[in-house]
Amino acid sequence: MESFIARRYLHSGKGAGFAYVVSWFSFLGIVLGVATLIIVTSVMNGFRAELLDKIVGMRGHVVVTNAKSPGISDYKIIVDKMKNSIPEITCVVPQIERQVVLMANGDARGVIVHGISKSDLQSKKLISENIKYGSLKSFHEQNVMIGKRMAESLRIKTGDKIKLYLPGGIVTPFGSFPKEDVFEVAGVFEVGMNEYDKNILLMPMETAQPFFGYDNMATQIEIFIESADSVSSVTERLSGLLGDRFLVLDWKHSDASIFHAVVVEKNVMTLILSIIVLVAIFNIISGLTMLTNSKTRDIAILRTMGATRRSILRIFFYIGSSIGIFGTGTGLGLGLLVSLNIDRIKKVLEGMSGSNLFSEEIYYLSQIPSKTDWQEVAGIVAFSLILCLIATLYPAKKASNIDPVEALRR
Repeated sequence: MESFIARRYLHSGKGAGFAYVVSWFSFLGIVLGVATLIIVTSVMNGFRAELLDKIVGMRGHVVVTNAKSPGISDYKIIVDKMKNSIPEITCVVPQIERQVVLMANGDARGVIVHGISKSDLQSKKLISENIKYGSLKSFHEQNVMIGKRMAESLRIKTGDKIKLYLPGGIVTPFGSFPKEDVFEVAGVFEVGMNEYDKNILLMPMETAQPFFGYDNMATQIEIFIESADSVSSVTERLSGLLGDRFLVLDWKHSDASIFHAVVVEKNVMTLILSIIVLVAIFNIISGLTMLTNSKTRDIAILRTMGATRRSILRIFFYIGSSIGIFGTGTGLGLGLLVSLNIDRIKKVLEGMSGSNLFSEEIYYLSQIPSKTDWQEVAGIVAFSLILCLIATLYPAKKASNIDPVEALRR
């Protein structure tokens, strides 16, 4: 009986007036609040995961450099030492990193050169599996690989000749001499992060060493481990293993500002969007209170027909909880639908508006990432349901306490 009357009150606004409208606004508020919370947390989780994958995929979880000189002459011995001492290490990549000026098609710009062997480049899946033009087979001698954004901005394609100019030159006993050389573009890669696709040039290690004056040397060693979350432990052991001669820096410190900004933005957005749900909760209280006032005579009649206070409480509790449950469920479905297809939705909106809604230069990445954390989704749903159920208690209790004699006298 209680559920039947509750459904009648929900489906018919007759006699409820403004309370019926407020109830619908409560429902829509909960839908939008839950949906936006799920979408925002999924996108922010996706940002963090995608940034971590790109940054670690290019730089490694840990980077080791020589703290007392620009190069590491015994890098092969150091590599073997690290591999044999720390089992969590999956890959070690020695390389040379220097800045040069690239000149092509009448344009010049500064780029960062990574000198790396072909076998080590093959192990860097982020690059080796995202070569858009050309092939790794040609990566030797005077052949280099560049990012797609760099190729587009300088109008370079595979097979083109480019000139690299080393401003500082080579230091010799007779002084510093500028150096330049001509290279051929063997391939173009796209890792999906604007900073790398626009600024990184890859050169074979055996070519980079004499070009930069680092014969049989590397400037840094990149280390990849099994899990990014255990990087602090590995970094600590590496520091103890290598001593004061080397500087050991992990991804948590080298890019701390980026990841800290993502976490702070996620927390702030979650707090702000939670207010939407809270406003909807207050609307439930207001709507049920007004509904109670408009149904005072109905409640009195029900009481005189034998309905108990508990039955009246159940009726209005069913009404409020139904708004909360269906609103949360609809918001859950809408939030998951958008968060799992957000990049497709972005492309549709861009096609309709004719504008770029997600600039790579601003947001670092080439597409909107989304990663749904099911524990967070469950927390959002539980948060909404608990608040909705609590919100129904006061107006439901108020309705059950109405004196039928006094109500019929009015």
